[in-house]
Amino acid sequence: MTRAVQTAVVGVTGYAGAELARLLLHHPRLKDKPPVFAGRVDEKDAARGGVPLEEIHPQLADNNGSGSLKVEPFSWERLKDRGVEVLFLATPHEQSREWVPEALKHGLRVVDLSGAWRLSDAKNRAVYAFEDEGSEVAAATQAKAAYGMPELHRKEIAGAKLVANPGCYATSVILAVRPLVAAGIVDLSHGIVADAKSGVSGAGKAPTSKTHFMHAADNLSAYGVFSHRHTGELLEQIGICASDIVFTPHLLPIPRGMMSTIYVRFNEAQTHESVARIYREFFASSSMVRIYEKALPQIRYSVRTNFADIGFQISSDGRRAVIVSCLDNLLKGASGQAVQNMNVMLGWDEAEGLA
Repeated sequence: MTRAVQTAVVGVTGYAGAELARLLLHHPRLKDKPPVFAGRVDEKDAARGGVPLEEIHPQLADNNGSGSLKVEPFSWERLKDRGVEVLFLATPHEQSREWVPEALKHGLRVVDLSGAWRLSDAKNRAVYAFEDEGSEVAAATQAKAAYGMPELHRKEIAGAKLVANPGCYATSVILAVRPLVAAGIVDLSHGIVADAKSGVSGAGKAPTSKTHFMHAADNLSAYGVFSHRHTGELLEQIGICASDIVFTPHLLPIPRGMMSTIYVRFNEAQTHESVARIYREFFASSSMVRIYEKALPQIRYSVRTNFADIGFQISSDGRRAVIVSCLDNLLKGASGQAVQNMNVMLGWDEAEGLA
């Protein structure tokens, strides 16, 4: 597709929504078509046509017209009147469960940043306790969803009407582990250990007792042990069982960024070159993955980029490896990956507007 398309974003007030707005406003293919921003707007603000975007996110103001953009009251009629073709939902899981089927009925292509449609197995979805679980509409919608990780599902995403954007932790671990498991060199009987750490923005914008300064600053805490919602994504996308992995997320006292340190044992001895070759071949056509062969990634190298950085070291006996995977939880772990998925859906260069 060579022409520009009209996009819309619902849920721009959050951290991921702000990054999504920034990327779309500066996307070279969308210069003449800024996104339509829609959401809940009270009567007072509706009377003035919505809330100015720069009142919500002053950092998005520029001299190219963004100051005139507003978050308008949401309605399907408004999206239709504005000619919207691609809808981004940066909304809570429950809201996306309700709105995605409606969006598809209206002929929109959807990139959903929530966890509403990521999981194909009902056992894995149970952690969300969706009220519509088992309904005919939910089953039909789930069947249309492509898991939005281009490095794994580029072909499915290209033809999809609904793309379920992956979770940030899931992206970090899946990209690091899937190539090795797919190559058949990981000894799953010894289990995989994924020790993951994320900046506070990964918990969302709404303050909680665990994300305010007094708890998060100068602290490091584990949470969601054996129960984190991203676990199902790891099982389905890596192709393993729950007994094959221990995944533990932690809260880092930094605003953004993510590091997963992953421990695996091999079926037989490997060399640094043999493992590097697996990664190079697996990601040969993936411009948003960087393989570190001579050093280990650090959060500061990937933060504020859409790159997933993967590095590793092999034990002296060649039977064990420590893999380090870093990314920005708001970009490759959320909004950047959403734009990457849009690019694939529309037949544009995958990294356009991102690199």
